[in-house]
Amino acid sequence: MRIGEIRRGKEIGGKGKNRFIWVACIDCGKERWVQCTNGKPLSQRCRYCASKGKPRLWGCANHNWKGGRKRNGSYIEVKLYPDDFFYPMADKQGYVMEHRLVVAKAIGRCLHRWEIVHHKHAKYSAGSIEDKQDNRYPENLQLVSDDRHNQITKLEVRIAYLEHKIEEQGKLIKLLQWQIKERVIV
Repeated sequence: MRIGEIRRGKEIGGKGKNRFIWVACIDCGKERWVQCTNGKPLSQRCRYCASKGKPRLWGCANHNWKGGRKRNGSYIEVKLYPDDFFYPMADKQGYVMEHRLVVAKAIGRCLHRWEIVHHKHAKYSAGSIEDKQDNRYPENLQLVSDDRHNQITKLEVRIAYLEHKIEEQGKLIKLLQWQIKERVIV
């Protein structure tokens, strides 16, 4: 290939009908295919040379900043910085689960690793995304130890099982009442 040669994307192993031109970087001389319009390349420099000398923008200075919140499964994580009082609770990337941060701020101290924040399921059903994001303290959040959390979880599972059984028994009673009614008429 020689500098200035133009080909379609499919011809060079790419996709689509875009046209590409073989050019050399004006800084380092590295040759590569670059998309072109009107026979001119869209960029004169390779990615490495284009990013050289530019400061890396982190956090709120970055154009792609979304406020320091991200989803981790059904939970929300919040970005903290080293100058924050609650930073010791954060992981290596500086994120902490929002429900843990809400409780820590409410009680005025960092939570220990063994302390668990339990969602009480006050407004939404257990395990739902809405419940995991309902971070109202103390209405829906409760600070507990590991063994206490296990007890609460086992009780919630047992209660859900018994409620299901009650529902089944109610349906069975209605069915039996209907069968008795049908036998009386016949």
